Amino acid sequence: MLRLQVLDDGQLKQVHEATLTLLADTGIVLTHSEVRELLLEHGATADGDRVLLPSDLVEKCVAQCPQTVRQLGRDPKKAIELGDGGWHPHNVGGVPNVHETETGIRRPATREDVIQVTHLPDALPNIASVTPLFTPQDVPMETLTLWMHYDTVANTTKPLLAPGVQTDREVRALADMASIACPDYSLTMAVSPISPLTFPDNIVDAMLEIARLGLILGSLPCPIMGATAPMSMAGALTQQNAEVLASIVIGQPVRPGLPSICKGRISVMNPRTGLSVWGNPEIGLISAATVQVGHYYGLPVDVCGLTTNAHILNIQNGYERAFGALTPVLAEADEISGVGEMDGGVTTSLTQVIIDDEILASVDRIRRGFEVNADSLASNVIGEVMRGGRNFLAEMHTVSYLRSGEISEPKVATRDSWEAWETSGRLGMVKRAEEKMAELLAEHEVEPLSEAQEAEMRKVIRAEERG
Repeated sequence: MLRLQVLDDGQLKQVHEATLTLLADTGIVLTHSEVRELLLEHGATADGDRVLLPSDLVEKCVAQCPQTVRQLGRDPKKAIELGDGGWHPHNVGGVPNVHETETGIRRPATREDVIQVTHLPDALPNIASVTPLFTPQDVPMETLTLWMHYDTVANTTKPLLAPGVQTDREVRALADMASIACPDYSLTMAVSPISPLTFPDNIVDAMLEIARLGLILGSLPCPIMGATAPMSMAGALTQQNAEVLASIVIGQPVRPGLPSICKGRISVMNPRTGLSVWGNPEIGLISAATVQVGHYYGLPVDVCGLTTNAHILNIQNGYERAFGALTPVLAEADEISGVGEMDGGVTTSLTQVIIDDEILASVDRIRRGFEVNADSLASNVIGEVMRGGRNFLAEMHTVSYLRSGEISEPKVATRDSWEAWETSGRLGMVKRAEEKMAELLAEHEVEPLSEAQEAEMRKVIRAEERG
């Protein structure tokens, strides 16, 4: 298996030491009275609205985190284990807009879009888990995350990642809904501190509730280089790492051994526009470095992968998301996100999801490398062909390696001749992906929730609507 190292051992240690110094000397903005008191009892000190976290407390809390995390949805056979040496892609989450490739228009997402798009990753072989892809604009804002969760869990049996949460009430409601759909669920809850190093009371409440319920804490800081983090990659990486470790320090005293995932999402500010940039090669480098830093502590890591600032399915879109995914995967990421992501994360298309499944297959093929042994070196086969005046097409060795997957075969890309391409109607990858999408939406079936489960989940939503 191929492996990429962006940071050497000495550089990893430097990031680690700089992180501990930052947390001990500068600390985090934390006004939550219960957690401040708890951390002070464990050796932290207060400096105004900041809490300074001593190195021994940070290292003790991080050491309590399990090195593997199991994610489970409605089908136990599809459970995944982060930290098992594999990699597990999932889709982008919370996108507000739909790009329709056939018409070229962009429109606000709806509940029906959530339902449709969830069928695709459930059907596609290279997507391991599912998070609500769209934020539907046709539901009340106060129950937005609940409707996203409901429509997603009802349309996939793969492991489910919850929408990003901001309050303890959201955590409880989503956990209640997950337990109705799957009594043995293990749900990852992503929570984002505010960069730099700020933990508002509502975010801390959400983290505490995740810990109390024994869910999976996904620390998801989103620092923007040049805006809410240093413009240097090493500086942004250090700040992000401090935000991840501080999240763990908040959760572990409440529930020692709380499963935790590093979900760093560093982006880069475009100084000309102020917008976050997601398609530049530095994102791949930062993601790969984030993987190494998380693994330094034995944490499973989920990073950006299939990201682009392209607005449509074009060459820019393809090359940005391909190297964006390949780089962290070669660094041995446990999870990569971004299936379906376009336009810096504010737009997606169902067609893009189909294309991304094919990109993931290619990334996996590169990651696996190839075997070098007596059989694959094929010296005897070469000799027999040369001595017998034959060609390799007639050899069983060729048949064996074709069947073994030595050479990949695309599903929606084309590798035909010009003549065959013309005969087929000059179909490009986008059109072929549209046809595949239509086929899956028409034919793929997901085991439905029972009527009782649907009724109970809707009760949770109605209770939140009443406040």
